[in-house]
Amino acid sequence: MQFVDETSITVEAGRGGNGCLSFRREKFVPRGGPDGGDGGHGGSVYLIGDESLNTLIDFKFQRFYKAPNGQPGQGRQMSGRMGEDLHVKVPVGTTVIDEDTLEVIADVTAEGQVVLVAQGGRRGLGNIHFKSSTNRSPRRTTTGTDGERRRLRLEMKVMADVGLLGMPNAGKSTLIRAVSAAKPKVANYPFTTLVPNLGVVKLGTHEHFVMADVPGLIEGASDGAGLGLRFLKHLTRTRLLLHVVDAAPFDESDPVAAVEAIAGELEGFSETLAELPRWLVINKLDLIPEAEREARVADILERLDWQGPVFRISAISGDGTDVLSQAAHRWLTERRQLEHDDEAVAEYEREMRERMESESVARVEAHQARLRVKRGEVVEDELDDDDDDHDVEVEYTR
Repeated sequence: MQFVDETSITVEAGRGGNGCLSFRREKFVPRGGPDGGDGGHGGSVYLIGDESLNTLIDFKFQRFYKAPNGQPGQGRQMSGRMGEDLHVKVPVGTTVIDEDTLEVIADVTAEGQVVLVAQGGRRGLGNIHFKSSTNRSPRRTTTGTDGERRRLRLEMKVMADVGLLGMPNAGKSTLIRAVSAAKPKVANYPFTTLVPNLGVVKLGTHEHFVMADVPGLIEGASDGAGLGLRFLKHLTRTRLLLHVVDAAPFDESDPVAAVEAIAGELEGFSETLAELPRWLVINKLDLIPEAEREARVADILERLDWQGPVFRISAISGDGTDVLSQAAHRWLTERRQLEHDDEAVAEYEREMRERMESESVARVEAHQARLRVKRGEVVEDELDDDDDDHDVEVEYTR
């Protein structure tokens, strides 16, 4: 199936029905008076979270959603039928953005969460509402109003507690295979992973957390190079970042430079994302002679001036992965408990999520503006027209 994590749709609510102009006309009922009924309200459009969906692929084939109109009123004070509300299912983890104003309308983060995205039109009033002691035969009615019409951008972000990041071929997919039942593709070449993968790390009864394996990033990712912008946004849903670094890269590149490059891309994409807790996971130590391992790790830490937690693992053999999983679970449990007990901490967490979302939307919009410049749709001298940005629209198949 195709993994689609971003698309655009148009939604239109139903128009309200017009009010009716009618007078009662019955035998033996002189001067029956006005009896025009009201129209029906137009249907509204709602999005509803559905955990059974894990991609936005359906919206690639149907991009327009319209709720029914309200029916006009009738004589004998009969109101028109209301238009039925339209409920459109979206995956949990979907951010809804107004494409015209760039306003973040809502984050769909729970099963069954309902979000109003287009309000139905109001009904028109029949002439029965306008009778008075001085106007016994009103010929006035009102028409129904148009329903809202909106262009929406849907961005699906995977919902995970822990996110893996690092350069291509650092061993992220191997790590998630080692600690969970997820089976992403693993091969000895870069960009093996083309879509985010989720794995549930189980540590015991009712003890588990969700880990996300995000495709490898490269330098310039925050400006659209490689697959960066498309997948950096998934990390904004996580609580803890595990920065996986290859201690023995096959191309003999510098692991320290790789760590610093990824850290720079995080900050370039979202300053708030760069502030998330990040642990260093030094992988592939089995490829280094045992006598040299500690010296290699010490050199990396010293040159990075790393102050946070460090874990030494070999994902392919599983060495050190249990210790890493236990530490991550313990940290997540303590963090959730702290948020539960301290409202100030919980409020800070909410504000941080909102800032990350706002910064993510702004970064994507800036990148799209650059693309419009390249296509000649707008002319902005101050925008940098960089031909090295690999700006392509790609659908990935798994």
